[in-house]
Amino acid sequence: MPDVTFRTIDGGEITVAEAEVQALGAGFSGRLLSAADDDYDESRAIWNAMIDRWPVLIARCADADDVAAALALAARHRLLVSVRGGGHNIAGNAVCDGGLMISLEDMNGVEVDAETRTARVGPGATLGDFDAAVQAHGLTTPAGINSTTGIAGFTLGGGFGWLSRRYGMTIDNLLSADVILPSGRRVRASAEDEPDLFWAIRGGGGNFGVVSSFEFRLYPVGPEILAGLIVHPGDDAGDFLRFYRKFAPTLGDDTSAWVVLRQAPPLPFLPEEWHGRNVVVVPAFHGGDMAEGERALQPLRDFGSPIADVIGPTPYVDWQQAFDPLLTPGARNYWKSHDFLELSDGFLDAFVSAAGRLPTPECELFLAQVGGEMGRIAPDATAYPNRDVNYIMNVHARWQDPAVDDECVRWARELFDATAPHATGSAYVNFMPEDETDAVQRAYGDHFARLAALKARYDPDNLLRMNQNIAPAVE
Repeated sequence: MPDVTFRTIDGGEITVAEAEVQALGAGFSGRLLSAADDDYDESRAIWNAMIDRWPVLIARCADADDVAAALALAARHRLLVSVRGGGHNIAGNAVCDGGLMISLEDMNGVEVDAETRTARVGPGATLGDFDAAVQAHGLTTPAGINSTTGIAGFTLGGGFGWLSRRYGMTIDNLLSADVILPSGRRVRASAEDEPDLFWAIRGGGGNFGVVSSFEFRLYPVGPEILAGLIVHPGDDAGDFLRFYRKFAPTLGDDTSAWVVLRQAPPLPFLPEEWHGRNVVVVPAFHGGDMAEGERALQPLRDFGSPIADVIGPTPYVDWQQAFDPLLTPGARNYWKSHDFLELSDGFLDAFVSAAGRLPTPECELFLAQVGGEMGRIAPDATAYPNRDVNYIMNVHARWQDPAVDDECVRWARELFDATAPHATGSAYVNFMPEDETDAVQRAYGDHFARLAALKARYDPDNLLRMNQNIAPAVE
């Protein structure tokens, strides 16, 4: 490989000598890829097809030593650097233009200790990798709802899912993490070791270092749980949501019901005449005793005249993959999100109105019920501060044709603006698109100043800036 010219974090360019790049490669257990390599395009592709960037070099790391060597090269020359875990984040920060991409996707191992109920997880693992390994022992921890999501970015941004009402967020169950700092120092962050760093990475994203391994607490769940979908006609969305507003707060921590407004996909249990028509999809979940779950969900099943009700005993790993066909990589995606304490009439009216103007068949409005144990953690226990939130909205614009980019983005932004007066003003960083960097301070609220001070301690040059960035505090 000849001399290589990179973009720098200062916006300039620097040429790294061939000998230095070769030295990196000689000690590398993984692979160094350039645009000349056959699998370069595959390695730079991420979940959101709106992001199309070309790193000069991709360091596909095999272990922590590879990560440290690649990060050292970036720090030495102040190279623009991005870090890829699962590559699923909506903002697309996993890949950079003209810089060095550190790819962790091959570091995807999951080691389970069933006796201590813990798991050691590589930063390239997906939720699917994690679920398969831990459910072999009838164990898991709160995680997301799409198996192709990467465990690293998901965790560092907070992480919530079906089990969060019972066991808290993913970060609430992170016991330790091995972190490689931009200085080259390797540390273990936990409640006992580097506690400030441990606080920061639980919600503060990839701002402080590159995590080479996560350790999670596990709980006995499954292998079967009670879950499934109820589907109502889209015309009933207003009535259903007003019922839901009263019903959801009655649920115990083992149970949650979410709401999705979209056009009906061709699911085998839906009558064909409903395919492509507006519907209300209600994913419901109960992780505890089946009989208790049946009782808890009965009022939901009794409401209205649903098109379909397919709630029943389901393998947990299957439920975790149930929405994968609607969230496959390669589509164009744009999200906007708000947090809510309650569902006001004004919010519900705007939500239902936007569902009547879906710009493509793949667009959807998503409302997640959270709270429970997630809300009982002290707000200052982790960098993620928004513990009083009961519902999280994600406006998920999704489409295939670049010609409708403007229409889809405008639709998402219009609903975001219409619902803002009814929201808390806080935000969830994992749902922020590329153009919403001005909302980072809003996401962290009173925690932002502490995070900026810790950024100045652990990454004073802001080398790790391809993220929902927290700039170092200036004294």
